[in-house]
Formats: sequence, structure tokens, C-alpha cells
Amino acid sequence: MQAKVKKYTLDFKRPSGTSRGILNQKETWFLILEKEGRFGIGECGMFKSLSYDDVPEYEAKLQWTCDHIERGLSQLWEELRSFPSIQFGLEQAFLSLESGDPYRLFPSAFTSKEASIPINGLIWMGDKGYMLEQIQQKLEEGFRCLKMKIGAIDFQSEISLLEAIRKEYSEDRIELRVDANGAFKPEEALGKLTELSNFGLHSIEQPIRQGNILEMKDLCKRTPLPIALDEELIGVIDVTQKEELLQTVKPQYIILKPTLVGGYKGSGEWIEIAERMGIGWWITSALESNIGLNAIAQWTYTLNNTMPQGLGTGGLYTNNFESPLEVKKGYIYSRANKGWQPNLIAKLCI
Repeated sequence: MQAKVKKYTLDFKRPSGTSRGILNQKETWFLILEKEGRFGIGECGMFKSLSYDDVPEYEAKLQWTCDHIERGLSQLWEELRSFPSIQFGLEQAFLSLESGDPYRLFPSAFTSKEASIPINGLIWMGDKGYMLEQIQQKLEEGFRCLKMKIGAIDFQSEISLLEAIRKEYSEDRIELRVDANGAFKPEEALGKLTELSNFGLHSIEQPIRQGNILEMKDLCKRTPLPIALDEELIGVIDVTQKEELLQTVKPQYIILKPTLVGGYKGSGEWIEIAERMGIGWWITSALESNIGLNAIAQWTYTLNNTMPQGLGTGGLYTNNFESPLEVKKGYIYSRANKGWQPNLIAKLCI
């Protein structure tokens, strides 16, 4: 078996804002396996400033992985516990190689175009006018669950946005989620959550920065609004540590980004613990290309989670790969007969 790595830079159609800054480009890496004329592809979508494996030796570790590919998936996955995005890329690449089809990793009713996955519409940070524009567009596209990123503009402006939405659309019509990306200070978080709770929100993601475990524990205990841990899960790689975190904080939900938490296996560890503790969960992409998004969507369908998932980010880039996925009226579908671009392997191997 041969393995190589290809770096690829994705260009945003429009600068996209989070509380961590404005994104214009997103680097990603592809692991390409070749054996007896068959190929497998996996995306290692390390997210700079957010991923646990955002370290200077990242690309060297990718090359090390290629040089030791004969060790196999199981051994390499364990040896790469500190590199969750590489773990995920390996899982994808081996499944892709075994299937003989870079498109179909998890054959199911989803890949056979017989079923779909409900997803949320993502509203990016920006000025009030831009956010309202996005909201209106998503509603016209048929979304019934919206996720708003908050924390970058004035809080009262965000409150007025939510107020305007709720005046027009009831909780029965639109489910609203908000994601603070850790933007609130611990001492102000409870007050802000109390204000936000007036708008019938489903939940808020990561209201305070990760690492403030005791403050988050207290917030989850006292909150009037369900809290979902997101960034808090990043870097917690040992199963015992995962259990200790959830047992301590007791969040209402956790959000799993396979790229950031060790792929399918790493996410599965979190899910098993969460379900045992009565904690809800859903799956979200992390700005991967359509290759990674496809791999996440196919797996997500097999989990039988009926909540809207966070899988609709494939249209953000000008130079993304053609996708076998399609978003319609708040659902993501597979277009199995369309498949990948015929020259996908060649394009990545250049």
C-alpha cells in the first residue's frame, strides 16, 4: 500500500465571521491511499486556532503517517491520539479504499437516495443587516432550524435580531439555536443566558471559553437555557477524561465535530458516555471540503439521530469539489448517481 498527502486551500465565497475572527481561507489536507490500482481518500481538516492538533509539527506528522501506513488503521489511530484530524482522515481513507468507491463509505438508505438528514441553517456573524439577510434567505430556502453565531457584534443588537425573528416566527415554526463560541465572560454569562431564554431558544453552544470547568459546571446547573458543549470537548482524548468531564459539568447537550474529536471512533466514545448519562448530542461539520462533509453525513445517518444536524457548510467555498450531497428545504440528500468529479483522484495527486 502506498500513501501520500496533498495540501489544499479552500477559498471562502465571502469572508465568514466567528467570535474568533474573519475567515477568508481554510487549509485542509488529503490522505490518498493506493493499493493494487484502487484509491482511497480521507480529509484531515485541521482547523487553525481551534484544533487540538494545530501544532508546528502537524505536516511532519502527516508525512510520518504516510511513511508508516503499513501499520494499519487500528494501530495508527491509537498512535495518533494527539492528532484527531489525522485520525479522521485515516478512517475515511481506509473505508474509501475498502469500498472501491471514494464516494460511498457507509452504504445505507441515505446513499441510495431513499432517505435524508434534517439540518440547521447556519447564520454567520456580521452586522445586523447581513445577519438579517442570511436569516431571510434561509427561511426562503425552507429551513425550519436556524443556528446563529453570536458574540461578535453588540449583544443588544443580537437580542434585537432574535426579537425580530420571534415576532415573525413562533417556536413552532422556527427552532433557533445560538453559538457563542466562548464569547461570554463567566461573570456575565448567566445574565446573558437569562435574556436569551426569553426567545424560546433550543440551546446555546459554548457560552464561555473552554477550560473554565467549574464555571461551566455552575452555569449548566443554573442556566434557564440548555447548554451544549462544543469547544470544551476538544483535546479531551482519553476515555476516562471524557467521562470525568461530562460527569463534572453535566451539560444538557454535547456537539461532536469528528474532525476535532478523533473521527468516528472518537465521536463514538463521546456518544456512548453521553447516552449513558442522559445527555443529548448531535453532529456538526467543521468547515471541511465536500469530501469530508460527505464522509460525516453518511456516518451521521447511520446513528439514527432525528435532531437537525450541522451538515450544511459545503457551499461556502469557490473552489470546493463537486459534491454528491444536495441541500433542499432544510434537509441534506445524497445524489448517488452524480458521484465525484471523474478527475478527483488525479486533481489531488498532482
